[in-house]
Amino acid sequence: MEAKKYVYWQEDDMLIGYLEEYPDYMTQGETIEQLKENLIDIYQELTSGDIPCVRKVAVLKIS
Repeated sequence: MEAKKYVYWQEDDMLIGYLEEYPDYMTQGETIEQLKENLIDIYQELTSGDIPCVRKVAVLKIS
């Protein structure tokens, strides 16, 4: 099982979140379980190759 970090916060009565690797693609849920399900859906869509020009965050090691 693969694990991905995500960032989330409460906004009014919804939880808003995004995958750390893909900060431009947010989703929401009424519960933490629903938010996690929506994050999994977004991850599957973003990694399927069906969405063009997906922006990612990466780490660059210098010296």
